[in-house]
Amino acid sequence: MDWSFLTRNKERLNVSTDTRNLPAGCVFFALKGANFNGNRFAARALAQGAAWVVADEPVDVPADKADAVIRVDDSLKALQELARQWRRQWGKTIIGITGTNGKTTTKELTAAVLRTHYNVLYTEGNLNNHIGVPLTLLRLTAEHELAIIEMGASHLGDIRELVEIAEPDCGLITNVGKAHLQGFGSFEGVQRTKAELYDWLREHEGFCFRNIDNPLLEKMADGLQTVSYHTGSLPEGTHLVGAYNAENVSAALCIGRHFGIGEDEALAAVRAYVPSNHRSQLLRTARNTVVVDAYNANPTSMQAAVLNFLNEYRDSRPVFILGDMLELGTYSHTEHQNIVNLLLEQKVADVLLTGSEFAATTAPYSVFPDADALRQYLEQHPLEGHTVLLKGSHGIHLETLVDVL
Repeated sequence: MDWSFLTRNKERLNVSTDTRNLPAGCVFFALKGANFNGNRFAARALAQGAAWVVADEPVDVPADKADAVIRVDDSLKALQELARQWRRQWGKTIIGITGTNGKTTTKELTAAVLRTHYNVLYTEGNLNNHIGVPLTLLRLTAEHELAIIEMGASHLGDIRELVEIAEPDCGLITNVGKAHLQGFGSFEGVQRTKAELYDWLREHEGFCFRNIDNPLLEKMADGLQTVSYHTGSLPEGTHLVGAYNAENVSAALCIGRHFGIGEDEALAAVRAYVPSNHRSQLLRTARNTVVVDAYNANPTSMQAAVLNFLNEYRDSRPVFILGDMLELGTYSHTEHQNIVNLLLEQKVADVLLTGSEFAATTAPYSVFPDADALRQYLEQHPLEGHTVLLKGSHGIHLETLVDVL
């Protein structure tokens, strides 16, 4: 569909998919999901000040508002088409970031570095899917000079769908690991899907930022122009926890250098960045030191977190509070048992596990059905003077335990 009647001579667009957040004069897209249907709210959106409603079902609106309804076959596809057209009209550089682990932290660090010289739009929170990416692109204004678009995936073809909307000029794959195996089918499926960013850049004469210490990425990027960096080490003075964050920092510094930002200024921006999203957060409570890394978990990140925590805090009375890693499908039992085996190999004694997948292992540790049950235990058996790792998938909600630690 030609959206030029909405985009022509505009420096910004107002778009909404939620009548609870509806700027006056916006375009309301009536999206549908398993538990909601935005078409039912068309009349409300117009009454609250929306200028247009994009609907893919017949909607009941007042007769004098009928001309404000744009009928399409699929409201989500229409949203994506508008985002792509708006991105093309904006016409400046977009950096695409994906990867199994570290993409959100790398996005945040890269934005911190680039903001020292540029007006940067970047993905907020975790809006990195087929709805979040177009909504992010539609926030672009004439004032923005660069954009950083995070792209997540849980199924084959997801990244291809997102790059065809965002049309990045350059990009970064942080790494490829074991995650969402239920949707991808195998590790090879993860690799093929992440490589769709490289494929797009190769087809459209773009380039990538690549960690040349990662042989898998080298193979995937064959024939693609590369701006390279090494893994490096985590600089002193940052608020980041975990040596694995060295890769994320190195990526951000590399991107900064490419866009003309000096090393000292970029490092200052990295040191000023404070995580606030339950990713590698270091908290000091009244009784313990807590590392909160409970937004996401997969076998690759869980193993790295366990080993790094032991390396840094083995002499600080470490306690591991680990939750299930979700969306692993038929690989789930094996991967959870592998984590238990790693803990045993490392002679870890103080472990509290949460979730049905860990309960199905041969773990000789205490296992709780959910975070609420573990919370009750911690209230009755409070920890004091320990360094605690909270690591698990977001759906396990381990972050809710911080106030009892």
